[in-house]
Amino acid sequence: MPRPRWRIAAVVALAVGITGTSVAVGAGGDSDRSGQAAPGVVADVPVERLAAGDLAQGIEALQKHLKAQPKDATGWATLGAAYVEQARTSGDPTRYTQADQAFGRSLKQRPADRNDTALAGRAALAAARHDFTTALSQADRALRVNPYSERALSSRVDALIELGRYDDARRAVELADQRRPGIPVFTRYAYVLELRGDVKGARRVLLRALDSASGTADSAYVATALGQLAWSQGEYDRALGHYATALRADPEYVPALEGRGRTYAARGDTKRALTDLEEVVRRYPLPGQLAALGELREAGGQRERAEESYELVGVWTRLARANGVATDLESALIEADHGDAAEALTSARAEWSRRESVHTADALAWALHANGKDREALTYAKKATAESPGYRNASFLFHRGMIERALGDDKAARRDLRAALDLNPAFSPTGAREATSALSDLSGRPAASRASGAPSRGDS
Repeated sequence: MPRPRWRIAAVVALAVGITGTSVAVGAGGDSDRSGQAAPGVVADVPVERLAAGDLAQGIEALQKHLKAQPKDATGWATLGAAYVEQARTSGDPTRYTQADQAFGRSLKQRPADRNDTALAGRAALAAARHDFTTALSQADRALRVNPYSERALSSRVDALIELGRYDDARRAVELADQRRPGIPVFTRYAYVLELRGDVKGARRVLLRALDSASGTADSAYVATALGQLAWSQGEYDRALGHYATALRADPEYVPALEGRGRTYAARGDTKRALTDLEEVVRRYPLPGQLAALGELREAGGQRERAEESYELVGVWTRLARANGVATDLESALIEADHGDAAEALTSARAEWSRRESVHTADALAWALHANGKDREALTYAKKATAESPGYRNASFLFHRGMIERALGDDKAARRDLRAALDLNPAFSPTGAREATSALSDLSGRPAASRASGAPSRGDS
């Protein structure tokens, strides 16, 4: 049966289909309204936690407002922030270019030394494009203007985490908690704790945040974070409970729908998992979601449909790069598993040159393994599992175990593969199956064979 190419065409259409609603320019009156508050996109809830429909309506209202009041600096900055969030959640990278334009318009109306809103927005934009060095510098600029900017404080934490500066991130989130305690800071505080191995502490912070949630958007946002934390620890019933809470608060909240789909997959409920993940991808065809759907299809024997999902990742990647997004981390992992191993290694090395986080170390290790460079791979796999003290990630452990197996270190391979499955028994539909098979093979191999250790691909 031929592949349904309309799906690929739909992703390509993202590049052009929204240009009819690009930022308003040059229309309207001449009076300076830069001090006027922009209409309701972020009046009560930060854009990061708005439902898609509310966000779209807010953007439309802002566009109309700015046609009438093109000198409203705050309005332009708010529109830019809304575009960043829409790009992040919808999979439409053209919104990043529009966000950049909107922040530029804001800074034209009000200079940087009085416009922390636009500077903080640019920090969030740089982070969304995975340019974390710029994100950090823009956040610092914004905080020099307004030390209490919630978006700048949050973006600064994000940037430090992604740059692998975990001690600095802890200090930054503690400062943010002193200055602007609230749900955006609480969720980041929880992630910093998780990275330091304090899962109980992370859960405790998120539960307190959920108790303090003042509306449905906040409830969905925090409950989903709790679900993701539970899923990462293999606590699937608890995860489903949190996702149910999120979806009761907002039945259209896509991250909760995705989390529920991944959890159904982990529990072996493939039919429900496919229903959820196909709906997620229909609405927001982002690389991680496309890969998750592809792996679920692959594990279920739907190889051709899985390839369709992986091919769509490449389409999105090309569009994203054309709009200034650094996609090398996502590309490295997906290409290493499902595509071009050489391209995976090129992407992983490029990303490592920009930021040395545990996630980048893991991606580089896995790409090196895919290219048969297992001795070098093990160096980075160890960084991924040791650089952030106490942090345990099933995928990282799986990658390290498979690399150790390729090097003939069966004892270490068994230890790490077993640890991955003990932590999260269904961390990936294909990866967990491969880990189980490898463990079975290691247990059944004769001692003499294990002792000899065949040379690794590319390392002999």
